[in-house]
This record gives sequence, structure tokens and C-alpha cells, in this order.
Amino acid sequence: MAEHRPETLAARADGYVCRETGAVTPPIHPSSTYARDEQYEKIGGHRGYSRDDNPTYDVAEQLLAKLEGGAAAKLFASGMAAIASVFQALSPGDHVVVGRDMYFGTSKYLREIAIPWGLEIEFVDTADLEAVERVVRPGATKLVYIETPANPTWKITDIAAVAAIAHAAGAALAADSTTASPVITRPIEHGADLVIHSATKYLNGHSDVLAGAVVAAREDALWERIGKCRFLAGGILGPFEAWLLLRGMRTLYVRVRHASDSAMRIARHFEGHKAVAQVCYPGLPEFPGHDIAARQMTGGFGGMLSLRLAGGGEAAVAMIRKVKLFVRATSLGGVESLIEHRATIEGEDSDVPADLLRLSVGLEAVEDLIADLEQAL
Repeated sequence: MAEHRPETLAARADGYVCRETGAVTPPIHPSSTYARDEQYEKIGGHRGYSRDDNPTYDVAEQLLAKLEGGAAAKLFASGMAAIASVFQALSPGDHVVVGRDMYFGTSKYLREIAIPWGLEIEFVDTADLEAVERVVRPGATKLVYIETPANPTWKITDIAAVAAIAHAAGAALAADSTTASPVITRPIEHGADLVIHSATKYLNGHSDVLAGAVVAAREDALWERIGKCRFLAGGILGPFEAWLLLRGMRTLYVRVRHASDSAMRIARHFEGHKAVAQVCYPGLPEFPGHDIAARQMTGGFGGMLSLRLAGGGEAAVAMIRKVKLFVRATSLGGVESLIEHRATIEGEDSDVPADLLRLSVGLEAVEDLIADLEQAL
């Protein structure tokens, strides 16, 4: 039988059926340790302590690896724990090239933790391929790290082109694909060596789990180091959270496609609106990088967009106070639609324009969402 499509694998939890009971829902294994038999051999194949592995992790990790087209996946206690493990797997003095446009938390971690620890990090606009080529050092650069679409402007990086630059220099490419999810983009197919997710977001999709994940194209030395960092530092997800994450992934394709369709309708509705200076959404033909997005975002353009208001920062703050259906909250990828003023959330160090409002489109009727935004404007 031919390999099933990813949406089928997700809905069926990779075909899970309990051999002993026939249950179609995987159980939660809360045990923190595992017994050995009379010969002191492992009974179930697990190493002996759940900081390293657990049967509940296994099902979710195997499913995510298949959805991303990777060789293996590992769960973490949060998206930041996953990101940190990638950089901790490097050595002090290693040269790393990082996209300038990225989630604020990643940037703060790199500047306040990774650089003082000893990594030599250069920030660059990864949408500018010539700029990437200028800063990559053949034989010295160990990792190129990108985020696409980049939060919260949704700037697009050409994964395949940057992968070619990184590999020619002997470096690995890591791609944060949180806002795309494997429904929209599978970075490994475009040459990425690692894919990172804040699984709190679309993978879980219900705003009730804090989780992260890293998926590897191959189980090489870097992947082994990442696993060692998780085990020794202890940044592992709990069994109940892993089970909730798996539950969320079973509806991933339905949720993301609905949110993506609604986001496109919202983007088109407000494009050219007298109160909106710019709609930041990769699905719009006029958006910079749209042609690249159309090539690598094959499952739609995602459920995230931003509005830059013609009235500037004051208009943005005034609008966010008036919404009634959108929830004023941080995070993204849940069933409920969220809106936030990123410049306020990030504080004085933020580079986000004061006129920008970030929207995470949920599963409500799109007509209701558009009406809410209209009355707030």
C-alpha cells in the first residue's frame, strides 16, 4: 500500500491502535522510570528514565517526523527550550548566521544568553541572498538559522536558496517553521537540516499546552548533540502535555487550512482600506516575497497576518481597545482569534513598528471577524 498523505497520518495518529485493548487513542504513560527484567535487560526498550524518553513522547515524535518528512523528532518543554537546544549543541567560538527578522524571544535569547556564552552570531536579512553570502564563512560557519514567515512582519526567506549557501559553506540550515506548520511548508523538502516549532502554537492548536519540537532531516552528529542537550539539561515535555499535543496534531490540517482561508479573506478585504496603510500577508500578490512564498508555501499562506494602520501607533492602540470578538492576547495558532500590539508587548527594545497589529486568525466565521475589525477601525 502506498504511503498515506500527511493529513491522513495526522488524523489517525499515524495509524495508532493499541494491540492489547484495541483503543484508538494512545494512552498517557506518566511513569518516570522503567523496570528491567531478571537478566537486567530493558523490558520495553526505554533507557530507564523519562527525562530521556517515554512511550507517550514516542507516538507524538514519530508522527511529527513523518508530517515534516524528517528522520526523527524530539519534543521539548517549550519552543524556547527547543531553540536553545539547537544553539547549545554548538561549541563556544562557533560562527552562526541568524536571520534579523524573527520572534522577539529568540532574539533576546541569542543576545543575552548565546552570545555571552561564546557563540559568534551575525544577524542578517536572510531575504537578501547576497547579504547572506557575504557573512557566511566557508569552513567556519556552523549553522545558518532562519525563520519564515518571520514574526510579526511575515517576511519571506527563500529556504532552498539559503540552504544552498549554507551547505556550500559546510554549515547546517535550521528553519523555525512555527507559523507555517507542516501543513503550509515542509522546510526539509527545500534543503533544511533542522525544523523548529513552538508546538504551543499550530501543532497543539488549543492554547492549553506549552511545548516545543525539533525535527531532523537525518540523525547525524548535530542531532545527537541536540538530544544530549535535552537529556542533560532536562528540558523535556511532560507525558500529559505530550498527549495533549498529539491530540492537537490530529486536527492540524483541518484547523490550519480553515485559518489560512480566513486569513486570506481578511487580507483581501482590508487591502486598500482607507484606515490601513499596509496588510502584511504573504498570500497577497503585492507582498514582497510573494513569488517565493507561493513556491514554498504549498498548503496556503497561513493564519497569521498584520495590519499597519494609516493613523500610526495611536490609531493602532485605539483600534485594539475597541475589538469585541478578537481576544487581546499574546500567542497564536489557537482556535480563537487573537490580536496584539507587538511593540507594546516587546517593550523599549522592540523594532516592530508602532502602527502594527498582529492577528492570529482562528476558527470563527470569517464574516464575524471582518465585521469586528471594521467596527474597531
